[in-house]
Amino acid sequence: RAQAAVRAEACYRRAAGSAAAHVNGEALYRMALGHRRERRFADAAAIWRSVIELTEPRGTRRVAGLRELRQFAVEALAVHHEHRERDLAADQRVRRDYAVLSRALLAGASGQLRNKATTAGNLLQRTRCPYFYDTNMPCNKRQPGSGCSAIGGFSRQLAIVGTSETCIATHPSDMAVAMRVLDAMIETVKPDGATRSIPIAEFYRLPGDTPHLENVLQQGELITVVTLPKPAGGTQAYRKVRDRASYAFALVSVASIIQRDGTGRIAVGGVAHKPWRVEAAEAELPKGAKATTAKLLEGSRTTSQNAFKVALTERTIGAVLAEAKG
Repeated sequence: RAQAAVRAEACYRRAAGSAAAHVNGEALYRMALGHRRERRFADAAAIWRSVIELTEPRGTRRVAGLRELRQFAVEALAVHHEHRERDLAADQRVRRDYAVLSRALLAGASGQLRNKATTAGNLLQRTRCPYFYDTNMPCNKRQPGSGCSAIGGFSRQLAIVGTSETCIATHPSDMAVAMRVLDAMIETVKPDGATRSIPIAEFYRLPGDTPHLENVLQQGELITVVTLPKPAGGTQAYRKVRDRASYAFALVSVASIIQRDGTGRIAVGGVAHKPWRVEAAEAELPKGAKATTAKLLEGSRTTSQNAFKVALTERTIGAVLAEAKG
């Protein structure tokens, strides 16, 4: 069987050298499927990218099926909603081109949970606010209009920015913070079959007066694929500060992509109802962590228990900036 697979790949490679676009595309498609079956994901990804770049020669009519092959390749390169965190974090292409995502995944939960956790499930995690889980306590997120026990209660782990008078909960996902700094796109399908693409910047809601509405998904709408843009380059980092090394959510986390000239992108977790990114703050990155943090957390509202998160955010941003400088 192994020899047959080798011979088949050799045949496909010869066919892929054909001048005919449809023959080339079909051969590449078959090769990529073979690599995927063998779990050679990096090799398959390289071939999918070749399929996407296929074009018909000038002056010829559109090749039947080529558009479909390109669309299939785009979807194959995307992150499937049921893709396990374990596999995503270990994928060679993710580790090479999207290191911040791989690091964020490995910082989350435990190995056992990553074996089961899915991409969509991670994005749709509920808050870990203790009052949300204590059904004896009022919680506007669990029971709208009942009140927020966290306001005036235990708030050490809760939000300091983007809060409202009805909720100060945080979003728990590490992966979502990395996806936010990468500008991921979330593909969905509705019960009637209609599809849409939602930038992750627009996916999560702030609590406002409706903290029970955490994202923009409609009733019955499902996440199908998460698409990552072209690699951004630069030095990518994910730094998570928490009370213990595992089974603990971030007090503050920072996902960053820093370029050689000091410019870049930054998103923060553990401080808001959603992954927190302020593009205006990114313009301050060349000036250092203090200036960046001041802009990032502008208008923050802290309690006596979580005010330390402001200084902790500054120190964590400083750490990723120092890492980027080498």
